[in-house]
Amino acid sequence: MKFVREVLEIIEGLPISFEVFSDDFDEMKQQASKLARLGENVYVKIPVTNTKRKSSAHLVRELSESGIRVNVTAIFTVPQVEEIVEALRGGADSCVSVFAGRIADAGIDPLPTMCSALKIMAPHRNIELIWASPREVLNIVQAESIGCHIITVSYDLLKKMTLFGKDLNDFSVETVTMFYADAQKVGYSI
Repeated sequence: MKFVREVLEIIEGLPISFEVFSDDFDEMKQQASKLARLGENVYVKIPVTNTKRKSSAHLVRELSESGIRVNVTAIFTVPQVEEIVEALRGGADSCVSVFAGRIADAGIDPLPTMCSALKIMAPHRNIELIWASPREVLNIVQAESIGCHIITVSYDLLKKMTLFGKDLNDFSVETVTMFYADAQKVGYSI
């Protein structure tokens, strides 16, 4: 908990999520209560299921109805979104984290899932969608284009955002120049 308190001091009231670390729903509930008491800006991350494939929707409903802000995480499918949104309906402000990047890692376009999630959530102003686990800068553009509320972004992706709007002809020449310099550096010849 020392780390959690240090982070809370640094972020000065901005929203943050801390995850429970149990596979047992009763223990998750106890951990969630402890984490929620740390501040009004704390969202408690609850996995959509435990390792036994049992849905956490009942726990999510109980926590949300008691006023605990939750961030339901590790969501991959539209049926999971539907079940969790129903559990969050009318409760505390909460987030639904759909792992779009990992969906894409499975060779599946995440956009239809993300668009469906937004549609399902639309009537519920207390619920926001998180585009979780992005893999490329394009995901930031995609998330914004569909009206996704939040996207998790790594430092590497933030650095690449400086390329937004870059002239592609210039980018092409820079890339060729890099190839040429690499070959010269190692003394490569054919």
